[in-house]
This record gives sequence, structure tokens and C-alpha cells, in this order.
Amino acid sequence: MSTMLETSELPAVFDGVKLAAVAAVLYVIVRCLNLKSPTAPPELVYQDSALARFLLKSCPLLTKEYIPPLIWGKSGHIQTALYGKMGRVRSPHPYGLRKYLTMPDGATATFDLFEPCSEHCTGEDVTMVICPGIANHSEKQYIRTFVDYAQKNGYRCAVLNHLGALPNIELTSPRMFTYGCTWEFGAMVNYIKKTYPQTQLVVVGFSLGGNIVCKYLGESQANQERVLCCVSVCQGYSALRAQETFMQWDHCRRFYNFLMADNMKKIILSHR
Repeated sequence: MSTMLETSELPAVFDGVKLAAVAAVLYVIVRCLNLKSPTAPPELVYQDSALARFLLKSCPLLTKEYIPPLIWGKSGHIQTALYGKMGRVRSPHPYGLRKYLTMPDGATATFDLFEPCSEHCTGEDVTMVICPGIANHSEKQYIRTFVDYAQKNGYRCAVLNHLGALPNIELTSPRMFTYGCTWEFGAMVNYIKKTYPQTQLVVVGFSLGGNIVCKYLGESQANQERVLCCVSVCQGYSALRAQETFMQWDHCRRFYNFLMADNMKKIILSHR
């Protein structure tokens, strides 16, 4: 009798385990895809000025609610992973010329120059001087996509290759790029100013590049000459606070910290 009762209860136990497993998987999916996060317009922080009002009027997208793609669109992790794979297949390949500049300490700075594919809507000569993110260069997918779009809209683009980041360019001095050195970016800008004396500049920095371009513009009033505006994309404003943040496990921050540190180690060891 007791044997019959035990066998009859076993299927119910297994069903409960299956339901618990399914519930756990669904919970992980909801958390990873960030499905519970509500959509909302971006929060804008700006000083009321004629320029700010002009930008808001010219870019209505800034005040609209972001509607992400279904299922995976609310997860920054999934978007990053998908672009990392899809971008390698679908990213454009703009044609540019690589320029080499010898620095005072013997270092060899390089940047890629891309000419516009059409006339600018204003009829003027405008050059974007672009500083990529940490350990990045002109061959990265997001840079190629940005340059391709800018070229088609009439912009010349000059993209700095961070010192030591390109795998096929050897270092010619005992140093590589750092978080605050503006020497290579300044050399690239000076080259553009001398080569194209009529051009106006739009300064663009991504992530770490945002720190470098803002520091460059603030170092000297002369660095701001012929600069129409500066665009800083996803810039980190405090290295010390960011260091504390990257040690947290929330939102996989520590995992990203590991990936970035591992990438930096590979670059350093490639030049040992």
C-alpha cells in the first residue's frame, strides 16, 4: 500500500519541478530582456539659449518617446551583442586614406581621411574630426557606419586611430594612448586646418574620445578656432566614480569591466 502511494506522488513532484524550472527561465528572460522597463521620452538637461532652442526645433526626435523593437529592443546587452555580430556583415566600408604624423617624442600618430561623397547642404566645406572610444580606431563597425552616413551628407571625416590600437601599426616610441592625452588628436586637427584652410570643424568624440575632445577644446582658446560645435557621445564624466560602478555586479557591469580590461591587456602585450 505504501509503495503505491509513493509511486503515485512522484509524477506530481516532477510536474512541480518542471513548473519551477519554467518559471525560473521565464524570470531570467524577462530580466535579461528588460521587458518590464517602461518607455519614455529622454530626459534633457540644457541651458535655455538660442542654440538649445534651435537644436530642439531641428531635432524633434530628442523629445519623442523611444519605441524599441519588439522582444529584444529594451535590452542594451542584446542590442550590443546583435550589432557586434550583424555589424560585421552589414557594416559599410567607406574608402579613406591613412595619414601618418610623427610626434615630437618619436611616436607615429595615424588617422584615416574620408572625403565627402556629395556636396554639403549649406554648400560649405565642413570636416568632422572624430575621436573613437577606448582602444578603438577607424576600422571599427560603429565608426565605419558613422563615417559612411556623414560622407553621404557632405561631410569630410578625419578619424583618429588611438596610438597602439591598430594591430598592424607598430609603436615607434615607448608609449600608447592614454585616457587624457590630446597630442595625437591635436596633431590631426592641425593637419586638417593647414591642409583645408577654408574648412569648418565639427568635433566628435565617442565614449573615451568624448573626454579627449572636450579636454582638447578646453586646453587652449586657439583649439576652438573654426570649430562650429562639439558632439560628445556616451562620455564618462568621472573616472573615479566609473571605477566604482564597474566593480558592481548589477546590470553585468563587472562582466563589461572584465571584457574591457582583457582588451587593454591584449593591446599592451601585443607591443611588449
